[in-house]
Amino acid sequence: MTLRIGMLGYRFMGKAHSNALARLPMFFPDAPETERAVLIGRDEEALSAAADRLGFADTATDWEQAVEEVDVLYNLGPNYLHPEPSIAALSKGVHVLCEKPLAPTLEGAEAMAAAARDDGVVAGCAFNYRYVPAIRYARRLIEAGDLGEIRHVRGRYLQDWLVDPDAPWSWRNDEELAGSGALGDLGAHSIDLARFLVGDRVGEVERVSGHLRTFVEERPVEGEDESRPVTVDDAYSAQVAYESGAMGTFEATRAGTGHKNDHAIEVEGTDGAIRFSLERLNELEVLRGDDRGFETVLVTDADDPYVEHWWPPGHVIGWEHTFVHENYEFLRAAAGETEFHANFEDALAVQRVLDAVERSDEAGEWVDVERP
Repeated sequence: MTLRIGMLGYRFMGKAHSNALARLPMFFPDAPETERAVLIGRDEEALSAAADRLGFADTATDWEQAVEEVDVLYNLGPNYLHPEPSIAALSKGVHVLCEKPLAPTLEGAEAMAAAARDDGVVAGCAFNYRYVPAIRYARRLIEAGDLGEIRHVRGRYLQDWLVDPDAPWSWRNDEELAGSGALGDLGAHSIDLARFLVGDRVGEVERVSGHLRTFVEERPVEGEDESRPVTVDDAYSAQVAYESGAMGTFEATRAGTGHKNDHAIEVEGTDGAIRFSLERLNELEVLRGDDRGFETVLVTDADDPYVEHWWPPGHVIGWEHTFVHENYEFLRAAAGETEFHANFEDALAVQRVLDAVERSDEAGEWVDVERP
């Protein structure tokens, strides 16, 4: 069976996922066969050029028609476009891989998760950092109990592309289009990664104390003599309380001077700890038992997660490889070979925490995470 792929969006994430689809047959020969059937967008000229570059056979400016003709929809559009096309595709039995955050609002995420509960469809949310070999290795250690009882989780995601007040306005600065700023764009990744690593041991987040901040209230529109208001956060921080009693702290910013794509997570338990940074994504720092300090483990051995598919042991891989691993797992699920996580239920759990952070900031106090 060849899975016909429709892809909505062709810029940053379109390139990342198209590259992954092109790499799969070479490095993951057991992956399902795919056909890059139709690329979906609004600008016909730019769309045609992108389709040639990304290897798509056809283009479409009407997503409603396009989902009638494919087996899988990659929804890589701006956040406001996540709910409607995804729900429509799922209703027609089309598998969906949607970029994060799942939706601009909790209400939208709940509707998407409800649509995905029908049998026979796979609905995945693209939390690609779950597919870093070092993160998979860390999860093995945590599941095996090597860290003991989990006490602390710390996640941060720091970028600096909005430090300059003259950096141009984009859809990511608009609440109606994006839902939130650094909170949803970056914080969703950290909160999901923590849930992936320790969720089975600490449970869900119960309560949140959150703080949001916008440093630049309006930004210039590129190529025009005007500016537009910034209606989302530039940065957030949050304290969280897990069901087990474990504590979590999270922060993200797009105004973190000196940080380009600094995504890091730490987990501390009674018997050990791990530290990971995306800027050194082939490494995991591990402390066990009576060790006097952290050992840096190079996660490139042949028996480490996914490594056998790439180069000889010791040869590092990069950020783009996480998308290959993610696509491999998602497409296998679409072909009925396995289950896929993070699914829409996982993404909804993250969205509930994002919503609680916003509500806490508005109220100026701790709030409970909403449960169904």
